[in-house]
Amino acid sequence: MASSFSKIPIIDLSQADDESTKHELLKTLRDALTNVGFLYVSNHGVPATTVDGLVDALPTLFELNDQVKESVALENSPHFLGYSGVGSENTGGQADRREQFEFATELTPTWRPGLPLYERLRGPNQWPKGYEELRSAVETYIHDLSGLGVRFLDLVAEALSLPAGTFQPFLSDQHRLKLVHYPASPADDPSISQQGVGPHKDSSGWWTFLLQASPPEVKGLQVLNKAGDWVDVPVVPGTFVVNIGQAFEVVTNGACKATTHRVLSGPHERYSVPFFQGVRRDLTKAEAVETLKAHFDDLDISRESEEGHAIDSAFLKGKYDTWGESQLRTKVRSHRENGKKFYPEVYDQYINDDA
Repeated sequence: MASSFSKIPIIDLSQADDESTKHELLKTLRDALTNVGFLYVSNHGVPATTVDGLVDALPTLFELNDQVKESVALENSPHFLGYSGVGSENTGGQADRREQFEFATELTPTWRPGLPLYERLRGPNQWPKGYEELRSAVETYIHDLSGLGVRFLDLVAEALSLPAGTFQPFLSDQHRLKLVHYPASPADDPSISQQGVGPHKDSSGWWTFLLQASPPEVKGLQVLNKAGDWVDVPVVPGTFVVNIGQAFEVVTNGACKATTHRVLSGPHERYSVPFFQGVRRDLTKAEAVETLKAHFDDLDISRESEEGHAIDSAFLKGKYDTWGESQLRTKVRSHRENGKKFYPEVYDQYINDDA
């Protein structure tokens, strides 16, 4: 059995710019990919103005009145974009204690009857009125993180002995961004759940790039290692926390694991900004598994803890043939009122199956 990690490695991306340090970077990155599934990236090239512009917008955004928030409620959107309040999303069958705004690459809807139902996931954002500055901050952030994602994927390919560009054909035309607020949770009140978000693997993207947008003393994010122990992921200023999504695990034939993680509520409110690199909606399981299978057959696959195996993972188990349908199922199960409204033809099926 492979040894378990006790801390999250930091990868300095500036080392890729110098041939004298790039080899060590790729070696460290390969270890993080195959043994941890989580890492920090520093010197990532995203301008501080991009990050600060979004971070500065968060308190004002979440202080908007209830009427404004309700006007952009996620329940209004067949694309699952918009605002959802505390307790409206479930993970592992329990309500998450967080509120969030979900945005994506701004695109026009293209779905029409006759196309796969999952194509309705593509579509435009809902922008809260009275806060026009937000749109510029969000769109700049999505643009710059999209660029970082492509650069990072080329390094990942090299670290895994593949040509640069290998992973780009798996990407979607739309990436997603969540702006998340975890309210403070008194530890001495047993009536209040401590679940900010329950144990899960990221099913919403190829890779996740997380900005922990609170001061270093604000904790909450934890990662499950192979021994079944929870490892803290503290705030490291100037970095993004980067982790593997489930689709990447499939494409690498399990050599690069999506790692289970959770957020615990604490005595301080917490802001978090995950950017989910989108996966092509029409990607089939056969294509995902077979495209690079020969390359990854010889790599050791580390065994997960029992809790890691228990997480909801429809695409990996293979019941749904396309990534798009697997993704639609996940969203319907997490946002049930939205699913009833826009996807009644599949709602019961998705809620009642355990695949």
